[in-house]
Amino acid sequence: MTTLQAQAQPVPVTSAKPGWKWSIDSVRTVVNEVRAGRSLLPSKWPGGAKAAVLLSFDVDNETIAVRYGEPTVGSLAEMQYGARVGLPRILKLLDRHKLPASFFIPSVSLGLTPTMAADIGASGRHEIAVHGWIHELNTTLPDSAERALLKKAIAELTALTGKKPVGYRAPSWNFSPNTLDIVRELGFRYESSLMADDAPYEINQRGTPTGLVELPVQWILDDAPLFDPRGERYMNPRDVARVWMDEFDKAFEEGGMVVLTLHPHVSGHRSRIVALEQFIAHVKQRAGNAVWWGTHADAAEYVRTQAKLGEPRSR
Repeated sequence: MTTLQAQAQPVPVTSAKPGWKWSIDSVRTVVNEVRAGRSLLPSKWPGGAKAAVLLSFDVDNETIAVRYGEPTVGSLAEMQYGARVGLPRILKLLDRHKLPASFFIPSVSLGLTPTMAADIGASGRHEIAVHGWIHELNTTLPDSAERALLKKAIAELTALTGKKPVGYRAPSWNFSPNTLDIVRELGFRYESSLMADDAPYEINQRGTPTGLVELPVQWILDDAPLFDPRGERYMNPRDVARVWMDEFDKAFEEGGMVVLTLHPHVSGHRSRIVALEQFIAHVKQRAGNAVWWGTHADAAEYVRTQAKLGEPRSR
């Protein structure tokens, strides 16, 4: 096999017009629909810290098995582990270190195990934010369904937690052409599904600043793809922890931010939570008091204030 053949990517089977047939104006229109605007990286983090670490947990549980409409008893049991074992183990670790975190929860997940709200809220350090209704894939939905599900998710999370959520993370980080419009209309203050930077930034829509804070994610900093022993990309959790540590070391040098995206049904397992334990120990040993640990909501409001961003604009 030649080098060129090894680098070739499979061509998707689709009825869409290939990009080489587009005009530059068509490219600009598509690219500018949702785009990173100005950086919101502050000169210092709260308390004068040099870098920030935001821990987030997507509490999907049974919604992963149910969302496609064909769950099995085995898949439901596997996902119940997240609420039954994984989440308590993670909360115990966070309590031991007195660290805050953001928990992005599909409202169906919380509805199935409503005790999670009290467990997460017990320390007073954590945030609960929106992660869809049933972990639906936005790109498969018409605008009306996506909007209705997100409205229902907000209402149900508010009822179950006693507090209206201010942050949104798309299930599977799956943005439709309508998602940003809906998120803006429903009054969210920050979003955390996109990947245009390592640092916080303002989202621009169709070339116009929105006032919405993006706290970007990255597959490099997600446990799900690499911790699945059935996946082709499986890595030893201790090796993944080394990647997270390297990401933090560079962020610390640059005065930046690290956002970890973990899942109780994944990282809550005994041999996987070791990666999070090692990451926390490394950050504390390397940075000590020079790192700020915060929720997504607190980080979004801090960078908003520091950048004099003002309020999010609904349209």
